[in-house]
Amino acid sequence: MSLYEASFRVKHECPYREISEHYPDLTIREWYLSDCQVIELTAPGAPTDQLLDEIDQLGTILHESVDESGLHVVTQSCLCSLEDSIIERFEEYNCLYQPPTIHRQGWEHYSVIAFDESDVRALLQDLEADRDIEVLSKTAITEQQIPHSMLAPVDQLFEDVTERQLAALRLALESGYYEQPRKTSLRDLADKTAVA
Repeated sequence: MSLYEASFRVKHECPYREISEHYPDLTIREWYLSDCQVIELTAPGAPTDQLLDEIDQLGTILHESVDESGLHVVTQSCLCSLEDSIIERFEEYNCLYQPPTIHRQGWEHYSVIAFDESDVRALLQDLEADRDIEVLSKTAITEQQIPHSMLAPVDQLFEDVTERQLAALRLALESGYYEQPRKTSLRDLADKTAVA
């Protein structure tokens, strides 16, 4: 079994990408949650007041430090919806997104993995239709390069799972807990079971 990995960068309308274009030394890492993003911003040296003002506009600051190594800020932001996002396009082409998205010098950097090379090729062609894109790498990952944790046989995957755990997993799957965006919450799932 081979997997295919592609790394590429794109330019399109996105507030994080635009900030990274204005501040070329700034690196922004973005992780998607169900209804918002966690953003990590790092830059060498002391930040300008203008940059700090723009960071304040992004969302709720969870952590901020400035020291001799530079700026480090973690914020929770809700500027970019997952609806009609590039992440949804990855799923349409059976490609697994590998977070985080990295915004640097006006580009958004992504990595995806797929089971079929034609899925990666089709995704890249689709993205080229409405945005600037540069493919950085496209490689086959051989079985020897895949961590053993990704190769567990299905029968071994659930051998130590109890019936109750399996029922909870099934309920979460059927209720849309693992979809992006999530269709239910842990509280809703707990209400449907005997879990307090």
